[in-house]
Amino acid sequence: MDETPVSLTAKPSWLLTQLAVYAHRLATDGFGAAGARGYHYRILAALNEFGPASQAELGRRSRMDRSDVVAAINELAERDFLERAPDPGDRRRNIVTLTKAGGRQLRRIERALEKVQDEVLEPLPATDRETLVRLLTRLLVHHQRGAASAD
Repeated sequence: MDETPVSLTAKPSWLLTQLAVYAHRLATDGFGAAGARGYHYRILAALNEFGPASQAELGRRSRMDRSDVVAAINELAERDFLERAPDPGDRRRNIVTLTKAGGRQLRRIERALEKVQDEVLEPLPATDRETLVRLLTRLLVHHQRGAASAD
């Protein structure tokens, strides 16, 4: 196994950026193979994890701009992957619900993403993968908290 370093002076931020570009390309290809986009995955996964929600709540949970949420929901509704219905408590907003077809689509996307994860992390044994995920999660949580407190 060739582990020639990219550069002895490479900074972690640069390495993370380069890997993110590569991983993003693979993920985009994986989404495409499943007939989806990243925004579709975010919406379907949020509905699966948290249950029915308003479009605004889906945007917050998915960290998506309101206009992107509306566009993704429209695309998913056209394919019968979710349903929109007026909120009985507030007729001005819609409640979005995952359909059975949407659940199947989510599973297709997740299978495609598993392949992507395996390709990105291919040179790492399982214990190193777990360590990497734990450390990246710690960094992300730290910086998300810092950004939230700055708002």
